[in-house]
Amino acid sequence: MSVIQSLGERRRAALGSLLWATLAAGAVVSTANSQQRDGTTRTPRTAQERPALTVTRAPGAIVIDGTIDDVGWDGAARAVTFTEFFPKEGETPTVESEVWVTYDDQNLYLAFLAFDDPSTVRASRSNRDEIWSDDYFGIVLDTFGDGAWAYYLFANPLGVQGDSRFTATGDEDLAFDVVYHTEGRVTQHGYHIEMAVPFASLRFPGRTLHEWRATFWRVRPRSSYEEYSWAAIDRDEPCFLCQLGTLAGIHGVRPGGVLELLPTAMASQSGVLEDDDDPASRFHNAGIRGDVSLGVRYALPTGLTLEGTFNPDFSQVESDIAQIDVNTTFALFFPERRPFFQEGSDLFVMPFDVLYTRRINNPQFATKVVGRWGRSSVMYLAARDEDTPLLLPFEESSFVGTAGGSVSNIARFRQTFLQDSYLGLVLSDRRLVSGGSGSVGGVDGQIRLLKNYSLAFQFLFSHTREPSDSALTAGISDLTFADGRHTGMFDGESYAGLGQYVSVERSARLWSFQFDYRSSSPTFRTDNGFEFRNDFRQVSMWQGLTFYPKTTAVTRVAPSVYVESSWNHEGVRKVRLIQPGITFELAGQTIVEFWYSAGAERFGAIEFDGVQRWNVSAHTNVIEEFGVEVVLSRGETVFRDPTAPLLGVGTELEASATIKPAEWLVFEPHLEFAQLRVANDGPLLFRGYIARARTSVQFTRGLFLRIVLQYDDFSQTIDVEPLLTYRVSPFTHVFVGSTHSYRQFEQLTPFTQTSRQVFGKLQYLFRR
Repeated sequence: MSVIQSLGERRRAALGSLLWATLAAGAVVSTANSQQRDGTTRTPRTAQERPALTVTRAPGAIVIDGTIDDVGWDGAARAVTFTEFFPKEGETPTVESEVWVTYDDQNLYLAFLAFDDPSTVRASRSNRDEIWSDDYFGIVLDTFGDGAWAYYLFANPLGVQGDSRFTATGDEDLAFDVVYHTEGRVTQHGYHIEMAVPFASLRFPGRTLHEWRATFWRVRPRSSYEEYSWAAIDRDEPCFLCQLGTLAGIHGVRPGGVLELLPTAMASQSGVLEDDDDPASRFHNAGIRGDVSLGVRYALPTGLTLEGTFNPDFSQVESDIAQIDVNTTFALFFPERRPFFQEGSDLFVMPFDVLYTRRINNPQFATKVVGRWGRSSVMYLAARDEDTPLLLPFEESSFVGTAGGSVSNIARFRQTFLQDSYLGLVLSDRRLVSGGSGSVGGVDGQIRLLKNYSLAFQFLFSHTREPSDSALTAGISDLTFADGRHTGMFDGESYAGLGQYVSVERSARLWSFQFDYRSSSPTFRTDNGFEFRNDFRQVSMWQGLTFYPKTTAVTRVAPSVYVESSWNHEGVRKVRLIQPGITFELAGQTIVEFWYSAGAERFGAIEFDGVQRWNVSAHTNVIEEFGVEVVLSRGETVFRDPTAPLLGVGTELEASATIKPAEWLVFEPHLEFAQLRVANDGPLLFRGYIARARTSVQFTRGLFLRIVLQYDDFSQTIDVEPLLTYRVSPFTHVFVGSTHSYRQFEQLTPFTQTSRQVFGKLQYLFRR
């Protein structure tokens, strides 16, 4: 998929949408107020490709309060020419925008002036990184200028921040956080945002005179979802970061020389039911437990960043959203949220998941070195883990367990060249204290061919030496793999494996495609990564067209087709699939998507032919106070019972909503339902649902209360999670909360509390 086409998709992914395809939907609304602060009417201006600003030093102090009236703004460089990116690419925006830029020894300062009818501005007093359904304005900043990655720093009209990191491959890390300062206010002519970005928060080359690549990006959700850019962005150019403008003239500021200390103090008290199978057993309360940890980071002027953490608190204050796994034989993926792993994580975005940092579960210590020099990047990560997670991939299932202590070492090198091409090396090694190891290494890259074509590849070699402890793999002692040459249990065996990926892609405005070959041998493993299956050879193809009708009712139509065939390494076909689909983007910020799939699947030595399914999904956010999405899928589904697999008829439903009765209150219900029968009216194989409701009350920008209620019908459990947070910055905050779990042991009996934890956490970032 084109990087440019995925801009709107990433923003909606932040809202939890499963179906936003490529760009935001909507028709152009009527022109709103486009006056300057003095009330004079503006003359429309058209943006240019690769625009440039020469930034000068501020003549005085600037206070970040949203008023933009300090003497420090006098003479600031001004970006006044914007172009519409969506829905009407290259046209003059319906409203005017302006950005002022200046700096001093400590900060880069930006003022965003969004001219509009203030009664239509969408702004909620939300938590950080939850602004994506609001109006928002900010900067896309590539400080190294090589198109490898960029900072996304935004704020809504009330100054609430939203940031992320975007890579040249189109991946975005919404968990990435930067310390910067913002204030905003709605005015009679729209809204203003003041932003100060400390140079200590940025990584950039150590030069006397700096030239950074950037664009200013404004999102205006009304009856349509309009996006404006200072640098004119061409959808027919696959490399988004190659099209940014230039900020020049910044001098006398240097990177590095910044020491950060992140001490954390924690206290908790927990209780559990002594016999998890007996609701009448005693509920045991443990004593109060206290702990402290320390994180240290130092950015050298040479471009090297050193980071270490000792006895870190890697717990999460909010649980992962539960997933239905009743008919799943493979391990489930949950995103990484821990800030220690942010720096350098962009280097590990690759076809095979060699590093999944949640494999480092409970380290005694961890250390990391990240270096960036010119177009070269390196990273080294080492950790001593006390409770090592195991993920063993097989042809039709995964095994998940724990293996005590381990030591992990991971290294990465990447060299970018041309516009958006790179070559990389990776090496990962994990050694269990009880014996045994897993290592993987190889090369990967992406090479731009002509304008719209690219070649991507990765070749990996792994070596595994199992520990001699079959107790660690209880339950899979009878499993064999690699044509019966090896057993699933840990019995001291050694073997090597190969992982291969090759892709030819075309990304363009009208016609895009992707041809992939992917192979994983029966003995290929990535112990520090997340490769949950192996023993397959897969060939796939995706082709899609995108049309932009000149109407207000439909803004984009995108038909596509996906075809896949896969075999195991013995030549037995496992999957045969064809899936046509079509996506409509409509007025009212509404997207509707249909797809149909037909093919065959082999599971447990039985081939199931005539597997057909259809899917329909819809999302709308036509008004600020209410957004909803629904995904419904129905058709033949393989019941993956290893002893007696069969083909059933299944229904899956996922529905969620975002309800904002006030700018400080958000209610987010979510429902997942799954059912499978032998036939339409046959015996029921399973049926159940997971219902989750998240309520957020934002008292101030820093103080909020969040309550999560979740009911799992499959396990008959209820979870309650209240959390009170006071946040000064992404890394300075206070948490006070608790988690409560209840279970219904028998039908029509009351729920019994099975566990409880009350906790408090104080974390403070010292920077000097």
